Amino acid sequence: QVQLVESGGGLVQPGGSLRLSCVTSGSIFILRAMGWYRQVPGKQRELVARITRNGITNYADSVKGRFTISRDNAKNTVYLQMNSLKPEDAAVYYCNADITTATWAQRIYWGQGTQVTVSS
Repeated sequence: QVQLVESGGGLVQPGGSLRLSCVTSGSIFILRAMGWYRQVPGKQRELVARITRNGITNYADSVKGRFTISRDNAKNTVYLQMNSLKPEDAAVYYCNADITTATWAQRIYWGQGTQVTVSS
């Protein structure tokens, strides 16, 4: 019943900005930590940023100072503001969430992924 829907990906020039959004819906009782991961072909999926329910954040070293993760608990939504984008940031970006459902089952859920392309 839980679903994560991402938006905001696309094509941007180096140095440009994008904002990704991920809306969670379904039988959510507690929306705990949320995060953004990214993956390129032939590579492992890697953590980009993470945020707890209370707003504590962690970032990959490669994006510190350029990306900002935030959340709106009332809207069950997490955002990733990406500034000063580099070609090496190009990847499929995935939203994830640690969710306790109305049936008191705790699981990690993933979005479908959204493509971010950084190119001139």
